[in-house]
Order: sequence, then C-alpha cells, then structure tokens
Amino acid sequence: MSKELIISPRSESAREELADAAAWSPYAAELRQVLAAVIEKSGADFLEVGWLLVSEPLPEGRRGLRNGAVVRPPQAIGLAEAMAAGRGPYCQLTASGRLQIESGWDGAVHVYTTPAVAADLAGLHGEGVTFRWRDAAPEPTEVSDPVDAVADDGFWAKVAEASERLTLVCERWAYGAHGCRWFRVTPESTAEVARLLWPRSLVRVATEPELNPRAELLEDDFTAFVAPLLHGELAHRNYPGGADTLCEVTKDGFSLMLADAALGDWCAVVPDADGVARGQWENPRTNS
Repeated sequence: MSKELIISPRSESAREELADAAAWSPYAAELRQVLAAVIEKSGADFLEVGWLLVSEPLPEGRRGLRNGAVVRPPQAIGLAEAMAAGRGPYCQLTASGRLQIESGWDGAVHVYTTPAVAADLAGLHGEGVTFRWRDAAPEPTEVSDPVDAVADDGFWAKVAEASERLTLVCERWAYGAHGCRWFRVTPESTAEVARLLWPRSLVRVATEPELNPRAELLEDDFTAFVAPLLHGELAHRNYPGGADTLCEVTKDGFSLMLADAALGDWCAVVPDADGVARGQWENPRTNS
C-alpha cells in the first residue's frame, strides 16, 4: 500500500462539531458510500480489527469487538463512521496488504490502499466531502519492546501456584478505560479464568498486592475495587490519570485501590486458537 486517501467533511461546522452539526448526516451518508466503494474495489470480504481503543462501554451490537476480530464491510463502515463522528470505539481496520482504514482529526477518515485501487477511484467526487490523495504508507504499528511471553499452560501453572496467596489477574483486551477485566484467582479457579480470556489480550498478574486506599495513589493511574474481593470477575473502575480526592473514589463503594505501577512485569499474551500469540503489547518494564 502506497496511496493514502483522506476523506473529510466539506462543511466547517461538521469539522468542528462532528455529529452535532446539521451538516454531519449528509457527510456521513457520502462517507459510507465512498468507503463501500473503496472496500469493494479492494476485494476485501472481511477486515480485521486492530489497536482497539475503548473509552466507553461498547454499545449493544459491538460487544464482541476484539483485537483480531474480523468484520464484514457493513460493520467496518459503521465503525469508521463512528470513529469519524468522535463516538468510538477506535481501531484500525485492515485487509492485509490491500487496505487499511483509520480515523483522523476533524471528522476525517484515512484510507491506505494500492496504486491500482487508487487509479480506479481517481474520479471520486461528492457534495459534502473533500478528497485528498497523497503518496503515503501507513505508520508502522510494531511496538518497540513487545511482550513475548505466551499465556500457555506453563504460564497458568505458575499463576495457579502463586494463587495460594491473594492473586489478581488483569486482562487488558483493548486500550482505554473500558478495555480490561479483572479476576481474583485461586488454585481451583485459575484454569477456568484462563479459558475465559480473549485471544490477543495482555495478561498481567499481581500477587499479594497492596490495596489500602492512600492519598498518594491518586496522582497516577490506578484501579479501584469493591471489597471484599470475591473469587471470579471483579467489579472495578479504572482511573487513568488518577483522581482528585479519595472521596471521589470511595463514594460509589470502591474501597480498595491498586496502582498500575504496582502491577510489576509478570505478564503474557493470550494466544490465538493455533497457539500463536499475535497480540502486540508494549512490555510494562519499558514504562517502569
């Protein structure tokens, strides 16, 4: 892929107000038509979801969205439109070697395609959209220090052994405040929790963590939990960037706090069904 098409709203109000602008609906309709044409010309029957960012709970109909999930063109077009509108969730949509779709600023959508497809689409025009072509390839997405450990049977055997003591497992399945699940595991429940986790997720393990709420934890990223910590999936709330006061955390019943920095670097990636770990996550030690 060496051609980039930037699709943007022609209306200034649509660029500034996105979906709140009266001009957004006509732009969104044309955007859907253009994306349908691009996907058809690219011969993509499915697109793969990657680099998923979930800042709000996934809406009904998108609850199964995960890194590595494949979506049909209508679903991909709906995701691209939602990203352009500023609603999210955000992700890259890729047909390997042929097509990549991602969102930009001010309601724009960036499409990377091949020169042959670009030539077929050279005559695109629209009332409420602007098109800008340029020679460009997608930005590299490889992380600099990836987690290379695999959450295989050996990994989970060590977790089960550690879970004789208080042990928490964090499954980071997407970036963003709503992209993770937490579990308390025991020697008896570890195998069941392992089966619940989604491929390409990052798994982090905390043994005997310090959970007492303290004012000094408020300044950085942390997760709050409801006491007592029962076995299985845990009710929690993420606080990216911290919080202003302890009262802000505890008023909704969250009485335990775990700093992200306290998680350490015991982690692994959940493999796909064939045993290969394809999820790409920056090693926690890189940021420690």
